[in-house]
Amino acid sequence: MKHFLLAGVAALCLGVASASAADLKFAPGQDAKFNWKSYEDFKKANANLKGQSLTIFGPWRGDDEKLFRSVLAYFNDATGANVQYSSSENYEQQIVIDTQAGSPPNIAILPQPGLLQDLASKGFLVNLGAETGKWVETNYGAGKSWVQLGTYKGKDGKDGFFAFPYKADLKSLVWYVPENFEEAGYKVPKTMEELVALSDKIVKDGGTPWCIGLGSGGATGWPATDWVEDLMLRMNTPETYDKWVSNEVKFNDPKVVSVIEEFGKFAKNEKYVNGGVAAVASTDFRDSPKGLFGIPPKCYLHHQASFIPTFFPEGTKLGTDADFFYMPTFASKPELGTPALGAGTLVTITKDSPAARAFVEFLKTPIAHEVWMAQSGFLTPYKGVNTNTYANDALKKQGEILSTATTFRFDGSDLMPGKIGAGAFWTGMVDYVGGKSAKQVGDEIQKAWDGLK
Repeated sequence: MKHFLLAGVAALCLGVASASAADLKFAPGQDAKFNWKSYEDFKKANANLKGQSLTIFGPWRGDDEKLFRSVLAYFNDATGANVQYSSSENYEQQIVIDTQAGSPPNIAILPQPGLLQDLASKGFLVNLGAETGKWVETNYGAGKSWVQLGTYKGKDGKDGFFAFPYKADLKSLVWYVPENFEEAGYKVPKTMEELVALSDKIVKDGGTPWCIGLGSGGATGWPATDWVEDLMLRMNTPETYDKWVSNEVKFNDPKVVSVIEEFGKFAKNEKYVNGGVAAVASTDFRDSPKGLFGIPPKCYLHHQASFIPTFFPEGTKLGTDADFFYMPTFASKPELGTPALGAGTLVTITKDSPAARAFVEFLKTPIAHEVWMAQSGFLTPYKGVNTNTYANDALKKQGEILSTATTFRFDGSDLMPGKIGAGAFWTGMVDYVGGKSAKQVGDEIQKAWDGLK
């Protein structure tokens, strides 16, 4: 949800476009880094779909829609099917209206697992089958996590695999300027203990380690929830994370309170934060990373998701002028592995047809990922792709973090009820950096959750 908030508000419209098979971005067979065999095999197996129609409804508009259409062109070319893609500014509401009216698209693609779970429980989604779930478990990094994300109870009350993950976003990143590290003699930390030690070293050297900004207009506070979610996965088991998100583990549980306090060790330390603690809540998240590029630097580290380079100074070259490392884990907790926090879109069938089934099969081909990977803004946990097709080294490195993660968890606040994840949790984090204790904040968020009807 958060990265869609950042896109701004566009004019209300329903865009419909047909993918063209006549204009393939990369000519099949001509570039060896693409897995053309997977494409040719898919083409042979689906020649009988010529002339069939397939309607797809999704969240992508503007440049992302163009990129998705470039992928759809290969499905068109392989099958001869007639594909229509549409979107809407209010796509979440639109898919609910369409399914309830009995006029859904064949395929619905959404970034909200909670909404999909609700649609599945009402019988509006088609079970993709245990075999497809098993394929995801085997072929995706942290495969069991992705299967869990797409498994819901159907109208019959039984669990089924309803949502195929396609296109992921990664949050577990810390950004820095390599030149600043080199000049100061700092090394990229490999553990959370080393990250804290580096922060202390920067302070000792007279610098400020972190830039943290929670400002985001009506959504102020959400960057802190990403911190808490990342730390939750580094201090507790994935099962505890899941129980916290579902409110089986309460917000004022000692485990949750200790995670919020861990965030406070960074955000509520006057010596750690650019501008001091008072600046944390008032600094806009878009302006926050600018301190990395000051001369001398106003900070050396910034925790934020993969989209943040959009707000770096114009002309910043990733890998040279700015880089990132994986948000490290605690050396004292090796049993928790290497978790990744993120988000992503999930592909579902809302109106069954042979072409709809074939589209899900198409997403199992490396080509369906590599075509978008080779352009921009696409990450995948699919281990079968050639990571050399990524458009740049930064995307490649992020993709490798995803594909080698032992656990993946969807952004927790996006899975919580809206009044909590996009309300009490956000404001609670602002109150926390403003002076309230973690226990006070946990109590208040839990009270808000208990008050939901």
